[in-house]
Amino acid sequence: MSQYNIVTFFTIFIIASGLYFIKSIAFDCVALSPQLFLMISKCYDSVSKILNRCTFFMNLKKNNVYDKIRSNKLSAKDVIQLEIELNKLIKHLSASLFQVRGVYRYNISIGTNGKQKASPYPGFIFPLSGCAEYQFNNTPYLVTNGTIVHGLADATMRKRVVGEQNWEFISILYETFYEPPGLKLAKTHFDLSIAQSPQLLELLHQIYAASNRPGGFSAFQVETLFRRILEETFLCARNQTQQGAQELFETVSEYIHVHYMDVLSVSSLAQQNGVNENRLFYIFQKYAGIGPGDYLRTYRLNRARDLLVTSTIPINVIAEQVGYPDALYFSRIFKKNFGMSPSKYR
Repeated sequence: MSQYNIVTFFTIFIIASGLYFIKSIAFDCVALSPQLFLMISKCYDSVSKILNRCTFFMNLKKNNVYDKIRSNKLSAKDVIQLEIELNKLIKHLSASLFQVRGVYRYNISIGTNGKQKASPYPGFIFPLSGCAEYQFNNTPYLVTNGTIVHGLADATMRKRVVGEQNWEFISILYETFYEPPGLKLAKTHFDLSIAQSPQLLELLHQIYAASNRPGGFSAFQVETLFRRILEETFLCARNQTQQGAQELFETVSEYIHVHYMDVLSVSSLAQQNGVNENRLFYIFQKYAGIGPGDYLRTYRLNRARDLLVTSTIPINVIAEQVGYPDALYFSRIFKKNFGMSPSKYR
C-alpha cells in the first residue's frame, strides 16, 4: 500500500475516533438536542462505513484483489467477499437449534435515556416507528426504519430515544440449544440494513398477536413465524447487496415472464420482493437498461407481436392474453412501440 493510502486511512480513523468520543459524551448529555444528536450519529455512521471500506480494500490488497478490481478482472469469488458475513450468519442460523423465549412490543417516550442489564437471552430489535440510540458493551447503534439490531445476552445496554417521535419497536428474544462452531449468537451484536418490507411488518404483527394467545398451537405459530421473519429479514438484507441485486433482477424478470398476463405493477413487484420502488428501478436500469414498468410493457408487446404473426387469434383476445383488457389502449401503445397498428402488423 502506498504512503498516501496509509495516511488517508489513518486520517479517516482519527476522524471516526473523534466522532465516537463526541457521540459517547452526547449519549450521556440529556440536554443535547435530538437533531444535533442525530446529525452526529449520521456523521459517525458515514465515516465508519468509509473506514470499513478502506479496511476492506486494504485486505483485498494483500490478496491481489484490488488489482483485479482496477483491471476489471474481478472474479465471482472476489465479489462475494463483501457479503461473506451475511452469508455466514444465514448459514450459521440454518444449522442452529433455537426457541423463542419472548415477543415484546414497546412504546417509549421522546427523550428517554437509560442504562440496564440486557436479557439473559439474545434477540432482535425490529423498529416500528421513531429512532433510538443503543449501546451494547459501548458499541453504538442508531436504530430506525431500515435497520435491525441483534443484541447479545447479559450485556450492559444503554438506550436513548432521539428525534421528535416516540420509539416503538418489537423485540424477539430466543434461546439457542445448539450452534455449529465459529459463532456464538448469545455473545454477538450486529445490525442489518434492509429495505422497508410490508411483509416483514405484517409478520411482526402476527407473531406479537400469536405470542399473546394461550395454547400449544399459538406457541407453534410463534416458532414458525419467527423463522419466516428471519427469512424475510435476510432476504431484504441480501437484496441490498451487489450479488443480491442480480438475484433480485433475475427473480423479478422471471416472474414477469411467467405472469405478464396478470395484473402487475411496479409497486406490487417491489412489495412482493421486499424492496422499495426506487431500489427496483435502479436494479432494472443496471441490468436491463430500462425501468421495471418499461420492461413489463416491452415483454407484453413482444409476446403480442409474436401471437399476431403466428396465430389467427382476434386482436382483442391477444390484448387480454398479454395483460391488456382494454383493446383500444393496447392498440394505441402497440402502434406507439412498433409504428403501426396491430391489424396492419398482422
